[in-house]
Amino acid sequence: MSEETTPKAVNDLKLGMAIEGTVKRIEIYGAFVDIGVGQDGLLHVSQLGKPDVKSVADVLKVGEKITVYVYKIENGRVALTMVPQPTLSWDNIEEGQTLTGKVVRIENFGVFVDIGAERPGMVHVSELADGYVKNPGDVVKEGEEVQVRVLKINRKKRQIDLSMKTQSEAYEPETVSEEDEKMLTAMELAFRKAMGKDDVSSSKNTTKNRRDNRKTQEDIIARTLREHSNTK
Repeated sequence: MSEETTPKAVNDLKLGMAIEGTVKRIEIYGAFVDIGVGQDGLLHVSQLGKPDVKSVADVLKVGEKITVYVYKIENGRVALTMVPQPTLSWDNIEEGQTLTGKVVRIENFGVFVDIGAERPGMVHVSELADGYVKNPGDVVKEGEEVQVRVLKINRKKRQIDLSMKTQSEAYEPETVSEEDEKMLTAMELAFRKAMGKDDVSSSKNTTKNRRDNRKTQEDIIARTLREHSNTK
């Protein structure tokens, strides 16, 4: 930290600010750290950045130099944390956004990716690749840097759903031009409408299936029109 940005008093501190400090005293509930502002900050046991800490002394030693972050300032008292603070706020996360993150945990149902937010987002196993994935560990490794796309954000539950799939273009059904539509008979229009309904109901099919269905439907239209003209 440069001389210009080194805090000298509590008023110089900002939430999330990284500070080099020295462990001064260890208690059951945490440690007091000298951060150079005239009073020590409290590093609570829950903010040591390690799960299931039974004793603070197992993690820290008096006189040890550590990097801490300003977690909270209240009535002149400073709370610290060893957990890096988020660089991406909830207000800056949008659905459809593409981000670079790091895989921090792998589970059978998917992987968790640190994108710089308050907590990691999750890529479900079905969103890891374009094809079928049985084991997430076959696709990514812990610590690997990956590109993800934000699928869904639940700010109330603090959950972020991510995807690593290739973003395909949305399917747009073919439309009939106004000029061509004027030339269609009433029977053709009826079949066109029926075909449109079929297209909606089969939206989950692949592009190839949609094309096959369309060709079949076009054949039905042509055959029916021929039969209709022969009966005139």
